[in-house]
Amino acid sequence: MARKKDPISQTRGILYGLAKLLGDANAVRKGTVGKRVARRTAGKATGRIFGKLFK
Repeated sequence: MARKKDPISQTRGILYGLAKLLGDANAVRKGTVGKRVARRTAGKATGRIFGKLFK
């Protein structure tokens, strides 16, 4: 059975998702989409490596 998220966690998730979308829109407006994609990819890879290291 899945655990129910509390309202604060749900709100935080929505806000972080909204911030990500706003950052994407800003990158499109500025013309720096490639740089943003590269940084996001690098961040995800770093997170995975640290996740495996400190398991």
